[in-house]
Amino acid sequence: CDDKDHTGRVKPVEEERSTYSHAMKIRAALTFLFSRIGSIGLTPWHLSPDQTKGIGNPSVSFAVSSYMISLRRRKAADGEAPTSARAMTPEVMQRLYEFNHRPENWSPRLYAPAQPGETPVAPGMRRLLLAVYTICFVCMLRSDEGLNIKVRNLSLAEGGKALKLTLDTRKTHQHGGIEPFVAHRLHKSEKHLCFVRAVSEWIKFAGIDLKDDEAYLFPKLGADGKPVKGERHTRMTSEAFLEAFRNNLVDIGIVPRSYGTHSFRRGGCQWLACDKRWPLRRICDWGGWSTEFSSMTIVKYLISWNDDPRERREDYLNPNRPPIVACPLCGRTCACS
Repeated sequence: CDDKDHTGRVKPVEEERSTYSHAMKIRAALTFLFSRIGSIGLTPWHLSPDQTKGIGNPSVSFAVSSYMISLRRRKAADGEAPTSARAMTPEVMQRLYEFNHRPENWSPRLYAPAQPGETPVAPGMRRLLLAVYTICFVCMLRSDEGLNIKVRNLSLAEGGKALKLTLDTRKTHQHGGIEPFVAHRLHKSEKHLCFVRAVSEWIKFAGIDLKDDEAYLFPKLGADGKPVKGERHTRMTSEAFLEAFRNNLVDIGIVPRSYGTHSFRRGGCQWLACDKRWPLRRICDWGGWSTEFSSMTIVKYLISWNDDPRERREDYLNPNRPPIVACPLCGRTCACS
């Protein structure tokens, strides 16, 4: 996280540095390691009365505390500011959808070992990625919440015309009581955002056993892109998903550094607010968020300097700006419709 490594060498400019928040997470992990696993507790590290050995938790020593304060000041002086993951946009989702649906990427094929220098992605992995993308985007879920979905969490609704997703727990609902997400097939113009299509395609391809309630919807995959036999009760890890997601962004020519697993949650929120024109109360109700607007947490998902602008500032009041894409449902093209 620092500008220098442990030897005092100044890191090159092109070498990436982790944030101050990352440094705090490292320290918290070490504090837990020493206090719980090492049974040292939270007593600050100090020398014994006879000055012969160190006693206490090294992670909460005076030296470490002073260093963290210094690191925070230097990070602030360098202009570092907390940055949210860049929001996923419907346009990027469409590009990912179209690339993954190319015949050479989508059609099933016999498994063949990768050649040196190649990192091929199996068609099964692409189907899984699109299913997770759309679920986390439309339902504004964290990646872990999407990957934790089991077969029993899905059911048909509205006489078989919709798919109902009922989560067991969420970060803010550890004891259940979560309202279900009832999703219908979106219009064909939004098929790249339709998780009903994506999930159905993934279940059909992977052969998910819908009678096994405890099986994960997104289990661990083998090199051939199929669920590993005997490990259907082991879900894909967040690290594996993030790596595959970022590799998928590289496929379409996007630098993935600013994107993370929270990108879909933020992007879905912006899509509902800007494209679907949902009021804030409906968005909060759909996402299971508090409608207590005093803290305005939702603003962090709607606005960030890190996001791609959807409209040029020069066109805000330009009556002669180019027409936008016509709505496939109502046919209107004006920005105020």
